[in-house]
Amino acid sequence: MSRLLVCLPLLGLAFPAAAAENVSPAADARKQLVVVSFDGAHDNRLWDKSLDMAARTGAHFTYFLSCTFLMTRETGGNAYQAPGHKAGKSNVGFGQTADEVQTRLRNIWKAHTAGHDIGSHACGHFDGKDWTEAEWVREFSSFRAALRDGWKNNGLAAEEPQGWQDFAQNDIKGFRVPYLSQSAGLVPALKRFGFSYDASLVSKGPAVPELQNGLVRFALPLIPEGPSGRRVIGMDYNLFVRHSMGVENRKDSGMFEERTLKAYRDAFNEQYTGKRIPLQLGFHFVEMNGGAYWRALDRFLTEVCGKPDVACVSHAQALQLPEARQTAGPF
Repeated sequence: MSRLLVCLPLLGLAFPAAAAENVSPAADARKQLVVVSFDGAHDNRLWDKSLDMAARTGAHFTYFLSCTFLMTRETGGNAYQAPGHKAGKSNVGFGQTADEVQTRLRNIWKAHTAGHDIGSHACGHFDGKDWTEAEWVREFSSFRAALRDGWKNNGLAAEEPQGWQDFAQNDIKGFRVPYLSQSAGLVPALKRFGFSYDASLVSKGPAVPELQNGLVRFALPLIPEGPSGRRVIGMDYNLFVRHSMGVENRKDSGMFEERTLKAYRDAFNEQYTGKRIPLQLGFHFVEMNGGAYWRALDRFLTEVCGKPDVACVSHAQALQLPEARQTAGPF
């Protein structure tokens, strides 16, 4: 059964500026970046669906993986212990069967070798608003161990791809915190553990990523949506709450799809014809309201990724591009 990995807007967030003052006014000299990510990355059917979407549209995605989906209770779930919680607990559960986890491992490697970005969404999807630096490091260590030993722990040691160990140890450079909920210990722990970027902020509108104490911080924007143009975080779960109070409503799925697509188009066009600040959109591996938000995403990427001067990229790719920087210098 799919589990909803919620991502709630929090009160008291410090919003980065919607646009950097030094963005070049010559919009046609800059590419319009579209950065799409998925939190959780568990349902194997949606791995297939997202990779097919990427192949058709030319997009590259970031997959923020929750590490409890790399283990069943028998292959590590009972040993995992999040800070402040009993062993064997997870807000999103664990892998259901060894076969399911094995398929997920193959999908992760398939995505990695296709050029997609695999990031961390921690492990058990707990709220770390009170966690210390040491507690975050402990959670990151659990993630790394689960990824590194995934093939061996799930009966596939002989099938482990060459290069997996280096990938698990060195290539997980991005993070998004569950619930967008942070503590003072998070950034020091991210830096200590070697992350290059964090995608846990929220901004008043599309924002150029900020370099903060050596860590690049990406922000999901608030975008106008619906008849009144009231702003909402550009993430499927927040639209789900806006449209149906977080209760599944398949009857009105088509209407929710059209509203969402219009919101994405409007947010994109404002930047494409303006300052070309990167547009970031977030999703989960759950098809809410009958798949309205995934369908809207598919249609949106089909429309925009082939446009002149548009690049649909992962966070890792965006880090390498001048359009994602406030200045011409490197991060």
